[in-house]
Amino acid sequence: MGQSPVLPRPTSTLLPTVHIAPAQGWPAGTQPQSLPGLQVTALATGLDHPRWLLVLPNGDVLVAESNAPPKPQGSQGIKGRVMQWVMKRAGAGVPSANRITLLRDADGDGVAEIRTPFAAGLHSPFGMALVGNDLYVANTDAVLRFAYVAGQASLSGPGTKLIDLPAGPINHHWTRNLIASADGSKLYVTVGSNSNVAENGMAAEAGRAAIWEVDRLTGAHRVFASGLRNPNGLGWQPDSGVLWTVVNERDELGNDLVPDYLTAVRDGAFYGWPYSYFGQNVDARVQPPRPDLVAQAVAPDYALGSHVAPLGLAFATGPALLPALAHGAYVGEHGSWNRKPRSGYKVVFVPFANGRPAGLPLDVLTGFVSPEGKAWGRPVGVAIDPRGALLVADDVGNTVWRVTGTPRP
Repeated sequence: MGQSPVLPRPTSTLLPTVHIAPAQGWPAGTQPQSLPGLQVTALATGLDHPRWLLVLPNGDVLVAESNAPPKPQGSQGIKGRVMQWVMKRAGAGVPSANRITLLRDADGDGVAEIRTPFAAGLHSPFGMALVGNDLYVANTDAVLRFAYVAGQASLSGPGTKLIDLPAGPINHHWTRNLIASADGSKLYVTVGSNSNVAENGMAAEAGRAAIWEVDRLTGAHRVFASGLRNPNGLGWQPDSGVLWTVVNERDELGNDLVPDYLTAVRDGAFYGWPYSYFGQNVDARVQPPRPDLVAQAVAPDYALGSHVAPLGLAFATGPALLPALAHGAYVGEHGSWNRKPRSGYKVVFVPFANGRPAGLPLDVLTGFVSPEGKAWGRPVGVAIDPRGALLVADDVGNTVWRVTGTPRP
């Protein structure tokens, strides 16, 4: 972990390490454990695989209830079938609800007493962004635009397609997140790779393993940064105004390779995938090699640990929870499948100083895995509500958790 991690030598085995926490859900009377000084309540329970969150200006919370789309070529071969079994054990084998649900806590008690379908008939929706009266939703294969009026409880109409996104019959990393620029003129969209390390050929990776910059009105687009195996969370660092992301790195190089990471996103930068990792460490599995691209590879800013599977990212907006959590980034770590012992399965906080990471992560929310190794929950998206509370989407526990500071006398 940290800014300058020491990386071990890669190792490989005939069969990959598979050490998943089988999905179970929360037994009655249990919930995640928080950092001392914080308290946890459920904003809403009984959801259907909640993956991502958007907090609207009026305090309404949009929840993308979503799962992987059908991938007719994604489970072919022995490896494909193994991965399909792993995902099913992890709780990701259920059909996608393909909807966005609105949660409203009208009386401010921390529990959503209003829950209503906001948008339905989507295609594995994930990221959402509001710019003025336009709400953008990233399906797995396209970005859609909807008209939105503050306070409305549901969207009308199917939306208008702004741009197609890479998908297809393999669609290995299917989640698509998006965020708007400060002036609202651009959208930044994440598109994960179609494989672990390009085993399907580079032709299958066209436009993938990248963050796109999209003109919000016309759909004109370009690759903003590339070589990012599976970027998900996006956030603007409050002090610098720089775009940051969290990235799931490659598997099957050993328990302690390769570190997943948090990094600033530089315009035009190449971050190594698939030819190298964490800078210019060559991955010999990828053939033919590309030393020219390896020489360009930028090392990410901060290692989160190997195989923690970071998905959610939200920057703190002040000391609403604890003074130690006033400056930095919350990261939702979905949890490992290719590591013994397990890693991730928690929400951490990376402290920042002067716009940069400063120190090791703090565990904010833990206890998602039972003593017997079953997944009671798995954190995904994270967001900050208007009162400064941290919201966490839990796609195995089917809950949105709300984390607040302990009230002072």
